[in-house]
Amino acid sequence: MTTLKDVAEKAGVSSAAASRILNNDTSLSVPPETRQKVLDAARALNYRKKQKASAKSAYTMGILQWFSSLQELEDSYYLSIRQGIEDFCLANCLNVIRTFKSDLNCMESLSQTDGLICIGKFTSEEVAQFKKISDSLLLIDMASPDPETSSITLDFEQAVSEALDHLYRLGHRDIAYLGGLEYLADGSLFPDSRRTTFTAYCESHGITYLPYMKEDKFSSESGYRMMTELIESGNLPSAVFAASDPIALGALNAAKEQGFLVPGDISFIGFDDISLCRMASPPLTTVHAPAYEMGRCGAGIVYHLLKAPSEAGLQIKMPCRLTLRDSCREKKSSSKA
Repeated sequence: MTTLKDVAEKAGVSSAAASRILNNDTSLSVPPETRQKVLDAARALNYRKKQKASAKSAYTMGILQWFSSLQELEDSYYLSIRQGIEDFCLANCLNVIRTFKSDLNCMESLSQTDGLICIGKFTSEEVAQFKKISDSLLLIDMASPDPETSSITLDFEQAVSEALDHLYRLGHRDIAYLGGLEYLADGSLFPDSRRTTFTAYCESHGITYLPYMKEDKFSSESGYRMMTELIESGNLPSAVFAASDPIALGALNAAKEQGFLVPGDISFIGFDDISLCRMASPPLTTVHAPAYEMGRCGAGIVYHLLKAPSEAGLQIKMPCRLTLRDSCREKKSSSKA
């Protein structure tokens, strides 16, 4: 029989840490990657906590992640959402079927689920297919295309406005936008509210941004490449707003490699607040996106729908907060170019 010690050794953590993670102790501060290692080790070893017979659940929660497993590891935002869902399920004795859109027969594997949570961006046709699997459906990270399907999204308008308010107060009037492009299964571009909010704010506050607008992938490599292009153009802003932390961290490294001081010459703000932000040099100012809380909240909604079905969908926007670190400062009278 697999013991807690076996799980801890496989995950490379102490037995105490493994126990607290498996018991959903939210007071334990560990990186999402460590939490995931413990959960994966428990599943791989078929570890089962002892439960009272009365606590056994008849419900099975399905989780569909639009990212591949490799992409999820590279972007902890989506990983944190899924961890929030799975921790709720663990605490409430719900069975879980987890699948990735890139998996073979992913829809077939979800056919026996009672409730379904889909993480990411999907077409209306895909959402219709999900509803055939379960009426207890919730979308996370995109607004529902129909009023009967519940969804949880971030309040991008509030988040981006707060970040730009901070830069504006610091005197920045030339701000770059480094974003990412996301495409749906039908090839259409998914509109990013961060971009539309950014451009509207700059227009209304007299901020120069058009020469500094760049979009590529949501990755550190893309951030590095876009920032390098800005530097090579010889026309630099005094601040950069990036639509994700990986983009921001890649851009920050490109600027430093070219001899620019951060934040002395260029200030940076990211988005998501992944764990790497705290370890960057300098630590990255960023918008904290409550990814884990989105997952837990979403799982709670679906669990409620399983017990008390409703025809009305809930459309929830979760607020974000700006986390101030050392990558921003007041604009200098002149910038290096």
